[in-house]
Amino acid sequence: MLASSPPATETSARAWTVAVLGPGGVGGLLAALLSRAGHRVICLAGEATAHWLRRDGLRVRSAQFGDIDAQVEVDTELRQPVDLCLVTVKQTALDQALTRIPPGLVQGALVLPLLNGIEHTAALRRRYGARQVVPGAIRVASTRVAPGRIEHGSPFTEIDLAGPADRLAPLEAMLRDAGVRVRVSEDESAVLWPKLAFLAPFALLTTRYGLTIGDVRTRHREELVALVEEAAAVSSAGGAPADPAAVLTMYDAFPPGSKSSMQRDAEAGRPLELDAIVGALLRAAARHAVAVPVTARLVDELTEQSVRR
Repeated sequence: MLASSPPATETSARAWTVAVLGPGGVGGLLAALLSRAGHRVICLAGEATAHWLRRDGLRVRSAQFGDIDAQVEVDTELRQPVDLCLVTVKQTALDQALTRIPPGLVQGALVLPLLNGIEHTAALRRRYGARQVVPGAIRVASTRVAPGRIEHGSPFTEIDLAGPADRLAPLEAMLRDAGVRVRVSEDESAVLWPKLAFLAPFALLTTRYGLTIGDVRTRHREELVALVEEAAAVSSAGGAPADPAAVLTMYDAFPPGSKSSMQRDAEAGRPLELDAIVGALLRAAARHAVAVPVTARLVDELTEQSVRR
């Protein structure tokens, strides 16, 4: 059960205590939305970010929600039990970040990871317990432009949750009340794989060529189509059937100036989530004996490009 959680038949009228591990683009946006909805939010970050948040607070500029100045608590580690822990750090920082969340303080909570990739779920279950961890995927374009300063550019914020609908009903209601569109499925593969199958080609091509998605889908169309087909084949082999034509339609509808988060990391000289995103796809392809030659070639090229930098 959640710490002090309401029955599944209730709404989210009660205030939750929520820890947000990593108040960046995704975590900062959700922290602000939950705080505005009346929940107690504790942002957990390193010393430098915690200093900025304590001094200047959390501010979000959002095309969807407007400007939000959020009242949040700040600490470098969790020191009390919570109802919900959002894990929103980069995969490259996950191991170190998890030391800020003692397992004993989330024994009665839900742990909701909203990271890129699919392999982090198993690691979180080993640390916090299978029942505590709720697999999830978020679709949003939100960026940390400075500590405590978030720019949310997409006209949508959507979260998919995996698990029994009755158990997740309070969490679903709480997120919906904060303004997030939520869907619940009992099929974990159906929640995690569609995002990875969409994100891997996007991240790989925009980062490899340093181009926005608009330029990628015109100047590198053939590679985009091949990557989408390869990712869809792996997803389908992993139990989540994917339609390459539908994925390409989503790409074609994306704002042409969009960049992937991995591309922005490359431009800023930050570590890349290449292994978490595309490495996970390659490992799944190997397990299911699915050929992904274009993906493998571009990973090699991007890896060599990164080494030269």
